[in-house]
Amino acid sequence: MRYFNLGNLNHLSAILWGYSDLESLDSPRVYLRKARNTPRVELLSEEEAMADPGKPASLTWQRKVNDEESVLQQFSLRFKEIVHMAPIGFRLCRYIQASNAQGKNTIFSPFTKRTLTADHGCPLGGVGAGSIGRSYRGEFQRWQLFPTTCVDKPVLANQFSVFVSRPNGQKYSSVLCTPNEAMLQESSAEGIRSWDWNLKGQNATYHALYPKAWTVYEGEPDPELKIVCRQISPVIPHNYKESSFPVAAFTFTLYNSGNTDAKVSLLFTWENSVGGDSGNSGGHFNSKITMIDGTHAVLLHHKTANGLSPVTYAIAAENRDGIEISECPCFVISGDSTGITAKEMWQAIKEHGSFDHLNCGKTSLPSAQGSSIGAAIAASFTVPAGSTENATFSLSWDCPEVRFSKGTYYRHHEVLKGNFYRRYTKFYGTRGNAAANIASDAIHDHHNWESQIDAWQKPILEDKRFPEWYPLSLFNELYFLNAGATVWTDGSPPAHSLISIGDQKFSLDRYEPDAVDPIKITDQNDTAINILERMASILDNRYRAVGSNSAFGPKLLQEGEENIGQFLYLEGIEYKMWNTYDVHFYSSFALIMLFPKLQLSIQRDFAAAVLMHDPSKVKLLCDGTLVPRKVLGAVPHDIGLDNPWFEVNAYNIFNTDRWKDLNSKFVLQIYRDVVATGDQKFADSVWPAVYVALAYLDQFDRDRDGMIENEGFPDQTYDTWAVTGVSAYSGGLWVAALQAASAMARIVGDKGSEDYFWYRFQKAKVVYEKLWNGSYFDYDNSDGSNSHSIQADQLAGQWYARACGLLPIVDEDKVNIALKKIFEFNVMKIKDGRRGAVNGIFPDGTLDLSSMQSREIWSGVTYALAASMIQEGLLDVGFETASGVYETVWSGKGLGYAFQTPEGWNTDDQYRSLSYMRPLAVWAMQWALSQPTPSRQEQTRPEVTEESVRKQHLVFSQVAHLLKLSEEETPKTYLRSLYDYASKMMWT
Repeated sequence: MRYFNLGNLNHLSAILWGYSDLESLDSPRVYLRKARNTPRVELLSEEEAMADPGKPASLTWQRKVNDEESVLQQFSLRFKEIVHMAPIGFRLCRYIQASNAQGKNTIFSPFTKRTLTADHGCPLGGVGAGSIGRSYRGEFQRWQLFPTTCVDKPVLANQFSVFVSRPNGQKYSSVLCTPNEAMLQESSAEGIRSWDWNLKGQNATYHALYPKAWTVYEGEPDPELKIVCRQISPVIPHNYKESSFPVAAFTFTLYNSGNTDAKVSLLFTWENSVGGDSGNSGGHFNSKITMIDGTHAVLLHHKTANGLSPVTYAIAAENRDGIEISECPCFVISGDSTGITAKEMWQAIKEHGSFDHLNCGKTSLPSAQGSSIGAAIAASFTVPAGSTENATFSLSWDCPEVRFSKGTYYRHHEVLKGNFYRRYTKFYGTRGNAAANIASDAIHDHHNWESQIDAWQKPILEDKRFPEWYPLSLFNELYFLNAGATVWTDGSPPAHSLISIGDQKFSLDRYEPDAVDPIKITDQNDTAINILERMASILDNRYRAVGSNSAFGPKLLQEGEENIGQFLYLEGIEYKMWNTYDVHFYSSFALIMLFPKLQLSIQRDFAAAVLMHDPSKVKLLCDGTLVPRKVLGAVPHDIGLDNPWFEVNAYNIFNTDRWKDLNSKFVLQIYRDVVATGDQKFADSVWPAVYVALAYLDQFDRDRDGMIENEGFPDQTYDTWAVTGVSAYSGGLWVAALQAASAMARIVGDKGSEDYFWYRFQKAKVVYEKLWNGSYFDYDNSDGSNSHSIQADQLAGQWYARACGLLPIVDEDKVNIALKKIFEFNVMKIKDGRRGAVNGIFPDGTLDLSSMQSREIWSGVTYALAASMIQEGLLDVGFETASGVYETVWSGKGLGYAFQTPEGWNTDDQYRSLSYMRPLAVWAMQWALSQPTPSRQEQTRPEVTEESVRKQHLVFSQVAHLLKLSEEETPKTYLRSLYDYASKMMWT
């Protein structure tokens, strides 16, 4: 068996990430160039790295500003599916009603109406500090400043506008956005409807390459003036400071091709609102400020309603020679507040080119209830004939507190709020007064940010192996690291209720036998005995400090390790669960390649969760039974919703403690992350959780043949697609996880476990091979109606094993044959390969209609399949497979899913779950493309026999027995089984 030597793992990290000296990213004059397939990192000079401010990147996603939107079609259920899911639907309605009555969030609601559009572009801001979307038309929309809150509707007062005058008396003025007639009709005559909405858009093109975007206005509104607006957000790989900032910079480059000078005023307006009708809630005020460095800004102080955290915005403009900055700190957009109206503000700058003639106070009065106010800042300058001029603005928001729920918590008998602080507060403080400083820093530092972004992206853009669509998909899918409702905390524990922890809740990771470090493996490196000691003494160690009985990963940090904070992202903006782990399995490649410390932070949280037990009862939607929230040894489905880290498993459709994929996915991700980072301390700290996770899953090997079996319900990520017995998906993940555990044991120095898991891997592999039917691996071995379905994701275990540098879990010739079969059927038989890989299809070419999900095409699974093909040497086939997602999501002839890639769509082009986590799996393709060619020379090792691992098996079995679920906790009730049987008989 071939193992990665831990001493060489940093070599692989440099290859995969393209960076070896992360500290150099902090230097303003040193930039990094990725050197493919070599650990050498080239340095770019500042001149090389600086971008032409008015020139978009060489490859971008493009739309005309006046392009017509696609009409989005939401999925619909077939009659059979409605009948089958009716009991869940009934209980879902009751669950939503009860949650609403208690002021709690629900994991999803089919009754929530959303404003659906197909005009999304690059969102604004860094990672985990809130998100504001922006359309390719120029509208600011999709507000996600608070956890789980998403307001899609644009705020039309938020605009850039331009005013131009020529010496011959010609004047031009326009909002730099095509008019939204329906929304403008809602404005009063004195409001924003009075502005000049003159942009036609036929000569204006939007370009996007996340985290940057450009809008090029060719002769609009002035035919002799080209205007380029460049938008930059500080999402910079391996940068854990600026990447957390809630800010975006906007640099305008103006080219005057005329024979006369052009006097130009650029205007930035912003409403004091956090989206929706929040601007009318009253009590908001604005104030202007001039920074020490000369930056001018207007602050908009928003008194947020409904218990949400207050927000302060800053709109700022660079003050330099040749540019005059003027402000209108407050104008009335609607309602009865006193002051300058939106119309008067517009007329003032249109007539005078600045606000110097307006009588504006420095600070406004609070707005009246039912009235909305805005602010404006303008940069005025001259662009000589035949010359170019630049001006820079920035937008920031300061919302330091993260509030997940409205409850009151207790700490040391003190009443406190259960709040977290965002990561950026490490650098700007928690008082909520940093917006102006953040905006100013963006104006001065955005060139440096942009240089680092360009140095990261340039090698991929210039790699001739790739089709042109690939870099567009690769970079633009990263929008979800911002717009996936991401939260990045400062790493400090919250004030939390000890009462909510409960008398029966405990965690193995807090047990400290004889005051020994709980993470440290015993001298004999016998992990099982160490874990048994913890379990025997847990009752004496139940009551601990805040965070002890939780999935709070920072407690696993060892001395000298940096607390980078904790990271959350939703499964999707419609599926509200934090860090959904079965989906994160696919999307995590983006984090481990670009922000590996955040990936390790998530992994520590789940490692802590494996070792915790929460017996509080949760009612399942599938059958109404009550089950423990999370049992010891099970990897949770998610890290929670209203109370993340402390109440895991917000998902309540099925009992995920019985899912067969989660624990294997945990083991595989842990090993991959150790391979990628070479972090020995991390490996040591999470190894006990890896061992426990496998011991827990072992109970589902009912016949003791070495292979786990599925239990006849959807007990894996395809949670409407039932599976019974040995399955290609869950079984393959189990086989790969056993091999990964053996390799991991070697790294942490646990020789007994290394041999034992290698023996178990070999044993399980033999059983798994029996699924082979000559051309692919059967869906399962139950001989059911869909047992012979060709599953696109059947080789998920093989994919991850090879991604980790492990041996194949099946014969390589079979892998090659199966992938070609999947390509021929799942890919090419669906609209000639222009939609991606359908999840299930039969050998006769008919779709597997056994469930809603079997007939869907999942974007993230298609990307993962393509990555697997690339790893197996099928480069062209892999790219052609993934191109179907590009055609659907990003192509101008697609379905309008850009910057909101859904979980999937069906063959009728109906989507399900917009803005979903799994499509980040496109970075698994980049991982596969960046790996060194695996050596075919396997490391020899002594044969491991059943007799040689008898002792390890005995102790492992003891741990597994203690973790075993009670027999009463059956996967479904008798009545539910009867209903399922009757439904099945109706349609077969």
